[in-house]
Amino acid sequence: MAIYLDNNATTALDEKVLEAMLPYMGQVTGNPSSVHRFGRLQKDAIEQARESVADLLGARAEQVIFTSGGTESNNLLLNGLNLASPNLINQNLTNSKLSNKGQRTSAQGCTKKNTSTRIAISAIEHMSLLEPAQHLNLAADIIAVDENGNINLSAVEQVITEQTSLISVMSANNETGVIQNLSPLIGLAHEHTIFFHSDASQAAGKIPLNFIESGLHAMTVSAHKLYGPVGVGALVIDKRLPIKKIQFGGSQEKNLRAGTENVPAIVGFGKAAELAKADLELRSLHVRMLRDALEQGLTKISAVSVFAQSAKRLPNTVQFGVDGFDGETLLMQLDRKAIAVSSGSACTSGKTQPSHVLKAMKVPDALALSAIRVSFGKNNTMSDVETLLGTLKDIIEINRQRC
Repeated sequence: MAIYLDNNATTALDEKVLEAMLPYMGQVTGNPSSVHRFGRLQKDAIEQARESVADLLGARAEQVIFTSGGTESNNLLLNGLNLASPNLINQNLTNSKLSNKGQRTSAQGCTKKNTSTRIAISAIEHMSLLEPAQHLNLAADIIAVDENGNINLSAVEQVITEQTSLISVMSANNETGVIQNLSPLIGLAHEHTIFFHSDASQAAGKIPLNFIESGLHAMTVSAHKLYGPVGVGALVIDKRLPIKKIQFGGSQEKNLRAGTENVPAIVGFGKAAELAKADLELRSLHVRMLRDALEQGLTKISAVSVFAQSAKRLPNTVQFGVDGFDGETLLMQLDRKAIAVSSGSACTSGKTQPSHVLKAMKVPDALALSAIRVSFGKNNTMSDVETLLGTLKDIIEINRQRC
């Protein structure tokens, strides 16, 4: 029987989520923008889902903008900010700022922003944020991480300037699982009247999040990372963030995303968010038990190094390297044994270069190229861990005998 251990790439659709979606995949029809009862039923379903997603994230429903996923959310943020007038950005930054509790505070004494703008992005962001940043007119400064993948306050201080309008640091890394301590970074951003965004695609449903209490101005989430459907996500935004829509047509989603909404997917996202909140603690305890058992077993295999092991990480994620092995080759050998793992981010698989995340952590290229990521889900068992460890030991031993 195949064992799936790549839940950071995508998760299996929860049966309860599918059950919630089915009526909107044929039985219930109507355009959500229509004013008749069929349209209103669709619109009501969207708004109920919006409430559920907001509840999971500690946000208000009106702050949730539905998109096609994390990639579109990140593109909407960066391109939308790029399309906004620099004068409008500077005006919004200067006229209002949030405390760490999400409350208004006086902005007297704030430095007046220059009309040119810059953004600061961490070196370990997902490519859905790094790639669009490379194509913007907004200049991007890269925030360094330490050897454990953590971002320190001093690293942010080194790159921000009077022209910095946005800082983006992910909540948890998709490869290593490292969870960032965002609070002091957000506090720094407020002190300098800079907007702060966090890609929480890997964090949502795995660790508690509170958009309002954190003081964030924008957050990215994706449904298929928490047992929801592929093709739907959200950008959560504070109303002071001056972004423009990047596709034109109708006025759906607060006039930020034109086009008829994907109602079944949005309903599924809402149900997945509802289940994630209800089961957050139990899911976390379950996958942490599996992760800890795997790491304990890995310590008994020579030449294995667990990356960022001393850092605070997602309860389900282990990334390790095997000295002298190629990660892609090891992945394929495990695949032939019906065990699905990853060599890093699914969005960068097939590339021969070491992971940009591990390079930023100053992991030697040879070891970085041997990287394997295991990400557990709610349906995995201790038997899966034992099978993976036994198979991994056999593969390593057979390869060494051949050498």
